[in-house]
Amino acid sequence: MQWVNVKPGRRSAALMGAIPVAIVILTYLIASANRHAANPADKLLPTPGAMVDAMSALILHADPLSGRLLFWADTAASLQRLGLGLGISTAIALLVGLVMGLLPVVRASLAPLITIIAVIPPIALLPILFIVFGLGETAKVMLIIIGIAPFITRDIASHIGAIPAEQIVKAQTLGASSWQLALRVALPQAMPRLIHAVRLSIGPAWVFLISAEAIASDIGLGYRIFLVRRYLSMDIILPYVAWTALLAIAMDLALLWIGRKAFPWAQGERR
Repeated sequence: MQWVNVKPGRRSAALMGAIPVAIVILTYLIASANRHAANPADKLLPTPGAMVDAMSALILHADPLSGRLLFWADTAASLQRLGLGLGISTAIALLVGLVMGLLPVVRASLAPLITIIAVIPPIALLPILFIVFGLGETAKVMLIIIGIAPFITRDIASHIGAIPAEQIVKAQTLGASSWQLALRVALPQAMPRLIHAVRLSIGPAWVFLISAEAIASDIGLGYRIFLVRRYLSMDIILPYVAWTALLAIAMDLALLWIGRKAFPWAQGERR
């Protein structure tokens, strides 16, 4: 029996996926206990109790200056920025990607520009965005858009361009116009691919958001992480990083569920 033919069931796969996570957590707990046994004031690897104590102040108690529950305020601010960036990027990518994929003239005109934008490191553009748009919300959202929209656009355009010519010819034979080709042939096939591309873009979008919040912001998950780093507050940094990861996982699972429910016929290409 070859290993490439072994396919674990759902329960087995869940168990196999949980084992590495459990090993990482157990390793951290052992390392933390050892460091605190040698130095009770150690801040590098805080104990779970220390993290609970530090986070309870941010989760349950309002900040004396702002009157806000800082943890939830940070989460809401970051999710709002991320949602705007992802939403606008998705709309741009779908529209431009469809047009580029269907119309060779548009593809020849826009493909070089989009490729150039896609290969520029978005973080390098952050100072320019702050100069042009100021230090408010617009620059942070624009960084996400510039960072992921070109990638999704190129993916959608490539996917639409790979539609078998027979489908296009048959639709035209039946009298379909370019508009009908876009709506009835290309769009249904683009949507599952779009959801998949957005799932792949969640991680980079969080990177761009955290980077922008760390440089110029007064609230947000990235702002809080970089604010408390000067005090070596790992008991806050680690829970914030874990919370950010959980939010990203939840978004990924939500998009996966939407794709399965809305486009069950396309699941053959999913991994």
